[in-house]
Parts: sequence; structure tokens; C-alpha cells
Amino acid sequence: MADVVVSQLWRFPVKSMGGQRVDEVRVDRRGMHADRLWAVRDVEKGVTASARRLPALLGCTAAYASDPGPDAGPGNVPEVTVTFPDGTECSSSDDAVHGLLSDLAGREMRLVALPPVEDTSQHRMSMSDSLDNFRASQVRKDFGLDDVEDLPDTSVFSTKDIITLARFSTPPGTFVDLAPVHLLSSTSLASLSAAAEPYDVRRFRPNVLVDVNRPDGPYPESSWVGGNVEIGSVALRVTIPTIRCVVATRSQPGLDVDRGITRQLADRTNRFLGVYADVTRPGLIKVGDVVSVRSGTPPSAGRRVWSTVEKAATRQVQRLLEATVLREKH
Repeated sequence: MADVVVSQLWRFPVKSMGGQRVDEVRVDRRGMHADRLWAVRDVEKGVTASARRLPALLGCTAAYASDPGPDAGPGNVPEVTVTFPDGTECSSSDDAVHGLLSDLAGREMRLVALPPVEDTSQHRMSMSDSLDNFRASQVRKDFGLDDVEDLPDTSVFSTKDIITLARFSTPPGTFVDLAPVHLLSSTSLASLSAAAEPYDVRRFRPNVLVDVNRPDGPYPESSWVGGNVEIGSVALRVTIPTIRCVVATRSQPGLDVDRGITRQLADRTNRFLGVYADVTRPGLIKVGDVVSVRSGTPPSAGRRVWSTVEKAATRQVQRLLEATVLREKH
């Protein structure tokens, strides 16, 4: 096995905004400590906003006013400061932040803290919004695809993942898109790039960036799916490769729009880059920690979930949502 070490650690205080590099971070079952404890709520649409559909969010950066304490988490969220594209800084404790976000988006927005796990109010979507997410036209927009390009292969998603994505804008108890930890290698950033320089890691927003000496291939972490990874005192189970939407192509401070990334992803990796992982043993990760990988068996590639959902979304997903609404009313 090639030598693998942690080169960067990233925490993102606000979903879809620029984050903070840290030298060490505690990791628990819900992921990196204090990662994405805030999000922007689209009041008009009733969903958690994402840079996928609101790219202006990537022009903002966020930092905690002080290092989050060990008890920071759902329902106990520390103060954060948002820096807007024009340099304006505003604290989460100042109600003016909502107006600044609304001005940025052109419609009503609110900065919201992650509520207690049992409170799903900031995660739940309306039935119409949920169904829209599964329509081919919206998927093409989310992935930056034209009308003739193939839709992404989402067969890696489990049925549980699909149901979660159908009911909620983010899984209850978190503002991450799907998984607790996102891991990426610097080898993959270099291999994907058509230029001499690798892509900037900020475009892909991992929690953990690793350097792989003597890599086995151009995208070494892709072979870790189904396996187990130990970093410092933390143990992870690598679940699925990370499917890439249009966010990586967006502009952000110091980075211009680069729509060529969509083509590179389609041609070289089938739109995957990096991996998602669950936490099987909490602990501490530090920059410079050695990464130990024990390969496993990847999940079956035969689950063609997307074609099933696309053809039957207006029937199966709607029935699921209607049943859920009825249960919640009673």
C-alpha cells in the first residue's frame, strides 16, 4: 500500500460558503466537529440553500468567532462571522445578516443554526420541490449538463439514500449533503486537471485532503470504497464515491468560473471524484497523520437506482411523501 498522509483539514461553518483550514479536528459520528452547523434558508422556496442553485453563496466565507467548544453541535451552535463578497463582515448574532443574505440572493433568506436532531423543520421539503429534484431537466441543471449529455450514474446510492434525498434537503441532524466525512487526494486533483497545475482543492470542498506517495492509479481513493480507513485515532468506513455536481465549476474568491471541469469529470471519472465515509470510531485527526487503508468490497454497481426513480418519480416518490405527510399529521 502506498504511503498516505493528511495534508489539509477543512471545516465549513456555513453550508456552501468558504471554510477554514485547521491543523487538527475532533471527529464524531456526525462528522468533523463543528462542520456545517449553519446554513442559509431559502424562505421563498422553503429549502436549505445550496451553491448548486445559489452560486453567490460561494462568494462568502465563514469563520467561527472563537474555537467551538466540545459541546458544539445540533441545538448548540456557536457564533459565526460571515464575510460577504464586498468585504462586509456580519455576525450571526446580528439580525442584519439576514438582510445582507437576502440582498445577495435577490429574495428572502435567513441564516439558520442547526436545530436539535429531533427537529426536522430546517430539513423537510415540500412535495413539489422534492419531485422537481428528480426531474431530468433539473438534474441536468444541477450537474451543468446540456440536453444531449448522459444523466449521471447514481447507482452507487442506496435506496435509503434516495429516500432521504426525496424527503429532506439535507439529512436530519446535519447540513451536509449526504455523508459525515468527505475525503479527497491531491493525486486526484492533479489527474483531473488538463493543465500542469492541479485543481484548487477549494473547488471540491473535502474535509480531508491526503497526499499519496507512489499512488496505484490516477484516482487512488476510488479503490477504497467498501474499505476501512484509519487516520490518527479515527476509523472510517468508505461508503461511496463522491458524485460531482456543478458546484466545482462556480467562481469563488480567487477562483474564476471553469465550466471545463464538467467535461473533465465526465470524460475521466464518470463524474466522481473523492469518496464519502461514515465514522466507525470517533477520535482526533491532525495534519501529518498517516492514513492506513484496508481494502474491502465495493457496494454492488448493479443498483441502477436513477433510472428507476426517474421513470417512477411521480408515482413512487409521491406516494412515499404523501404517506409521510399523513403519518406526521397524525
